[in-house]
Amino acid sequence: EVQLVESGGGLVQPGGSLRLSCAASGFTFSTYLMNWVRQAPGKGLEWVSTINSDGVRASYADSVKGRFTISRDNAKNTLYLQMNTLKPEDTAVYYCVLAGCAYWGQGIQVTVSS
Repeated sequence: EVQLVESGGGLVQPGGSLRLSCAASGFTFSTYLMNWVRQAPGKGLEWVSTINSDGVRASYADSVKGRFTISRDNAKNTLYLQMNTLKPEDTAVYYCVLAGCAYWGQGIQVTVSS
């Protein structure tokens, strides 16, 4: 059974940092592209970032480019999202998503507020 479990969210002040983690199990993590997707209150889903299977290539939405960094540790079956210089508009539920969007984590809340 595929499982994706996010952690590391919470409340942070504007300008602060958080690191999200996604623990993966039930599939061969090291062979799959992985994504982060978010949903802000009252808004639709927004793609945030993608990383390829070996972690060499990554892409980002313009809204987070230069502030967020996606990475992975295939030995630990874990995906990460380092979020720096956070803004109130980054407030959302963040989801870890397996390539093809067939499997999603339960989501983790990130709130950026003073």
